[in-house]
Amino acid sequence: MSYTTIGQFLFLLVVANGAPIIARDIFKDLFGYPLDGGKILYDGRPLFGPAKTIRGLLAAGVATGCVAPLVGRPMLLGVCLGLYAMCGDLMSSFMKRRLGMKSGDSALGLDQSLEALTPAVMLRTPFAFQVTEIVIVVLAFFLLEIGLSRLLYRLHIRDRPL
Repeated sequence: MSYTTIGQFLFLLVVANGAPIIARDIFKDLFGYPLDGGKILYDGRPLFGPAKTIRGLLAAGVATGCVAPLVGRPMLLGVCLGLYAMCGDLMSSFMKRRLGMKSGDSALGLDQSLEALTPAVMLRTPFAFQVTEIVIVVLAFFLLEIGLSRLLYRLHIRDRPL
């Protein structure tokens, strides 16, 4: 087990998840179009919701790609990690909408797990992850996300903590 590799992965994951929040503050409404186009499904609820935007998806991919070489990883791998993390985020948003939760509502565990699990599973080969490392990544990201969420809230970057 390589703690360096896990640390690299977690760093990139934090960048991927923080980039959409920072991009929203910097770019305001620019590229703030909902990924689901405002589509309402059969249950009368949005596919993902208005907070899942093109801006956020682009920010996660670009930012993670840009910082990946800083931890010795290829830029393309960073882009993929950022996009896979956002796919996990979209899956959790989809599930939360089906459960009747509104955009921005917190679902402790669900909000953090798929954002870490999806890229860890999809990129298990380049990171040489076994099941143990994937579990460690998901649990560590869960704890990191809660702590960082509270810090970003205190810095007035997030609207509310987890």
